[in-house]
Formats: sequence, C-alpha cells, structure tokens
Amino acid sequence: AEDLASFADLVPHLEQKAGRLLLNGYPTGVEVCDAMVHGGPYPATSDARGTSVGTLAIDRFLRPVCYQNYPDAWLPEALKDGNPLGIARLVDGVG
Repeated sequence: AEDLASFADLVPHLEQKAGRLLLNGYPTGVEVCDAMVHGGPYPATSDARGTSVGTLAIDRFLRPVCYQNYPDAWLPEALKDGNPLGIARLVDGVG
C-alpha cells in the first residue's frame, strides 16, 4: 500500500497511455493486433456486432465518416496518404 501511495501521481499519466493498469496480478496474454478478434456469428459469440480485443475493438466507439473524392490536401491529417501523424494503420490491407 505504501508503494502504491508513493506512485499515485503516475496513475493519471498511465491512464492516458495504457488500456489496463494491473496491481499484483497477471495480464491476460491477449495481444492487441490485427489478427486478434473475439466475436463472430453464433455460436462463436452472442453478439456479432463487434469485438472487445484487437484493432477492430475501436469499431465499438467510432462513427464512420466517408470523405468521398476528397483531394488529399482537404482530408484530415489522420487520413492523408503521407500519414503525417505517423499513425499505425492499414490502407487497403497494407500497413
């Protein structure tokens, strides 16, 4: 308990960087990668709309917006061909 209190000021910073904060336990071993998916049609899951793991998990929180026929210069930075933000992403299945 004393150790935790000593480093309590780090928790808000860790919350911004990590998806799981773990004390005195073991991680699940589930890797966040493109191949990891929990879900699918029945009987694989009771809810086929999404997954809670892997890169597809973001689908639960997104609102898709299509920028059809937009020139690259008018796209948001995250969508530009040159990837100026350096975001790990797949475009047409290529990373």
